Amino acid sequence: MVTPVARRQAVAHLCSSFEVSQRRACEVIGADRSSVRYLSLRPDDATIRVRLRELASVRRRFGYRRLLLMIRSEGVLINHKKLRRLYAEEQLQVRRRGGRKRALGTRAPMALPQGPNQRWSLDFVSDTLTDSRRFRILAVVDDFTRECIALVADTSLAGARVGRELDAVIARRGRPMMIVSDKTGPSSLAWPSCAGRSSPGSSDTTSHRANRSRTPSWKASMDDCATSC
Repeated sequence: MVTPVARRQAVAHLCSSFEVSQRRACEVIGADRSSVRYLSLRPDDATIRVRLRELASVRRRFGYRRLLLMIRSEGVLINHKKLRRLYAEEQLQVRRRGGRKRALGTRAPMALPQGPNQRWSLDFVSDTLTDSRRFRILAVVDDFTRECIALVADTSLAGARVGRELDAVIARRGRPMMIVSDKTGPSSLAWPSCAGRSSPGSSDTTSHRANRSRTPSWKASMDDCATSC
């Protein structure tokens, strides 16, 4: 019993179980009466915590300094050190963004599709929940019709999972001539296992796809895969 809370609980147990006075219970366990009788004067921060979480959910890239300015603009008087403590206790820290991966070498422009189901584009986007957990979304888009033919969200999208989702889309819509992606590494996609890889895609390839990542791309010819597998 080294903490004041544990000593208060021990004194309360002795007083209720053995019907002794608080003074006698403090003498038995060697506790100071002033520490046992102390009542915390710390104000309730529940309102500030709730408002802090609300602002952090709307402004996901704001740190505690900018959230402090927003809370103070609402008329709340709070010390910056206290807000930083509440910010850390609520686990609202902003994750650091990684550096951009740049492809090396020359890039050849990719021809635009001339009909539906000729070329599909894969894209992975990510975001964070209010408790700082990250989730990813796989989007499959037909480059000719601009139709989103698949949208899969999960906390983890492994290569095998992506392969199963693509198989399900192909079973429903048929097989495309080509699939391209600008955010897929060699080890993150397990489908198709027989498909070859090409050089990184050009900037012209990704310019017509809004909100896509700018990392090296891969492409797989479905006809080559069917003949070699």
